[in-house]
Amino acid sequence: MDTIFRIFHHALYTRDGTVLGNLLSPIPPTGDPLLLQRFYKDSNVFDIQSDITQYIKAPQTSVPKEQRNAWIDIYVAYWKAIGEILRAESGNHRNDWAIKVYEAWKEVMNLVIRGYGSSAFQSWTLPVLYTAGKYLRVFAIKADDEQAAKVGNGAVKMDADGIGDDVTSGTFEKNERLEDAARVINRVFTLCISDRAPMEESRKWGLYHTTNLLFKTYFKLNSISLSKNCLRAIQASAIDMPPMSHFPKAHIVTFRYYVGVIHFLDEEYHKAEENLTAAYRMCHKDAQTNKNLILTYLVPTYLHTTRRLPKVNLELPNIVDELFGGLFQAIKNGSLGHFTFELEAQINVFVKRRIYLSLERSRELCLRNLLKRCWILAGDKEKPRVKVKDWAAAVRWSSKAIGEGGYNHIQKSNADKGNVDMEGFVEDVKERREAGERLDSEMDDDEVECLISGLIYKGLLKGYISRDHGIIVLNRKGEIFPGTGV
Repeated sequence: MDTIFRIFHHALYTRDGTVLGNLLSPIPPTGDPLLLQRFYKDSNVFDIQSDITQYIKAPQTSVPKEQRNAWIDIYVAYWKAIGEILRAESGNHRNDWAIKVYEAWKEVMNLVIRGYGSSAFQSWTLPVLYTAGKYLRVFAIKADDEQAAKVGNGAVKMDADGIGDDVTSGTFEKNERLEDAARVINRVFTLCISDRAPMEESRKWGLYHTTNLLFKTYFKLNSISLSKNCLRAIQASAIDMPPMSHFPKAHIVTFRYYVGVIHFLDEEYHKAEENLTAAYRMCHKDAQTNKNLILTYLVPTYLHTTRRLPKVNLELPNIVDELFGGLFQAIKNGSLGHFTFELEAQINVFVKRRIYLSLERSRELCLRNLLKRCWILAGDKEKPRVKVKDWAAAVRWSSKAIGEGGYNHIQKSNADKGNVDMEGFVEDVKERREAGERLDSEMDDDEVECLISGLIYKGLLKGYISRDHGIIVLNRKGEIFPGTGV
């Protein structure tokens, strides 16, 4: 215990909140991997209260009584939580280790909240609140995973940093502990946003960090609508808040990322682009993982706001090219069958990242480019009329999937990626045909006419349909296919 409390008193003396927060971590420092084991073995359940009291009351540092009592309670609970973690790592209670660890850490979190609620701690100690909240969420996820599997693996993995730790499992099982953690973290949010102390000593400096933690928790719970309550509360108290630029950049990058994703899911693409672009530009140049996560939503947003593909000179990272490269090629070529294949090849990834529906809507860009190519290849640009049946034939031909004789040239290139079940895709097409299901390549003229009407309504095609004559009358002035230069 000597080591921990020597660092503790030095951090209090120098007002170093980061060091104080790191001391409350359940992960030992890399330079001293046995630190927490020694800390736990230096006392026992009967003497821990008096031992911690003795160290906290060390004469070299003057700590106010209220703050001293708060630290004593926190470190006693922390000692007990470390004991549960060490027993979990040793495999002594394999079947319920995560639940016991979560309950023990929740007690630490509650005592930290009590300390801030009673104004025992100053704002420079906020990293303590960050650390406690971060691992409360981590342990809650582990506890729910254990409850679902009813199997303990004896290993504690707590690497939960970054802005992307929010993907749903897809099982939609009950997350009792994570829901409980969300309620506790929401108390922290209220604690920060309702503080009326002067800004120099206000807990509001921790508001965006706490909001980000809530966002991550709500996203993991697939309860994104609850995130909007946080946004409304922040907007309502904006007049009492410092400018966003005064907060740590790491807090703001994550906050704007999640705000952008929320607008993206609400199909407010211009607001989403504004926030995601800001997050990307503020992101550290070496934080490539975070940049990739931002681009995962920014690229589909760009498709909807500009109605064209990103320029080649954007130099998209490899991971983004793997996600969207095939779709972009299909859209560029106007290959509807290729588009369907690429979309379904990574459907699990797209659904987990909540971008599937947005990408599916970009099919209309693929259709627009197909009709543009047909118009150009027809060669007679003096006649602004096209027969519906001619474009319908092109749509049916372009919609042929692999297994129907369409776009077989993409089989090898996509199979080489190692993540595409080519045989399964072909077999699925055959099963659908045998079951009597109509495929896209079997659309009749009326269905194609509906698709073209949708393009006209959305401003992707200038003209109108004459149903009596079965023709499409195209725009004589300006672009026929806006956004393409044609």
